[in-house]
Amino acid sequence: MAASGGVQSLDRAFELLERLADAGGEASLSELSTSSGLPMPTIHRLIRTLVASGYVRQNANRRYALGARLIRLGEQASLQFGTWARPLLAELVDEVGETANLAVLERDEVVYVSQAPSKHSMRMFTEVGRRLLPHGTGVGKAILAQLPTDEVRELLGRTGMPAYTEHTHTDVEAFLAHLGEIAEQGYALDESEQELGVRCIAVPVPGTPTPTAVSVSGPEGRLTKDAVGRIAPTVRRTADELAKQLPN
Repeated sequence: MAASGGVQSLDRAFELLERLADAGGEASLSELSTSSGLPMPTIHRLIRTLVASGYVRQNANRRYALGARLIRLGEQASLQFGTWARPLLAELVDEVGETANLAVLERDEVVYVSQAPSKHSMRMFTEVGRRLLPHGTGVGKAILAQLPTDEVRELLGRTGMPAYTEHTHTDVEAFLAHLGEIAEQGYALDESEQELGVRCIAVPVPGTPTPTAVSVSGPEGRLTKDAVGRIAPTVRRTADELAKQLPN
């Protein structure tokens, strides 16, 4: 049954897109039928429509995958998410005095969707729209620490672990152990792993539809190790506030 006031075929089409996403972005018709409980004729009809509109594509192996047309929608949704979150990032900057960032995991990369700069004059490597591999960023590590180990291992297998600096983690097993420590302490630190001389404190935002993290970053001379213990709870409160105010 469709949701109250909804259109059943539209509900089912979105359900198939969600099932494809849950399957890692690709599935056969029989797998979609099993996971959704929809009859095969219905799936055939909906998939034909989604393929014709570009939201699903058929691969050479006759399996179906999420289509390229979804990329633009996802990117615009991320930007809107960043616009909505910026006032809370600005409040975080006012409280800690350093640059605040919001990033999401998108297609094996972290993309920065919002930033509130500090009042200090300093060139920051990160900027809105920039994409980086998650293993070399505070926000990326905070996000990966919340994911199942097998899922993280598969992601690292696809991306590799190139070094941004001499401090970037490049060993899979050591990195997975590091993520366990991050999950236990509740925040991630980027210790000059993305940019030399820059320290970052990052916390995952709970309950978001796309894995998300908020961070504070600044020069090591100001964002000292002593300051980390004082600032990390503030970043965590901001993450919790972002979760509470998620737009419907």
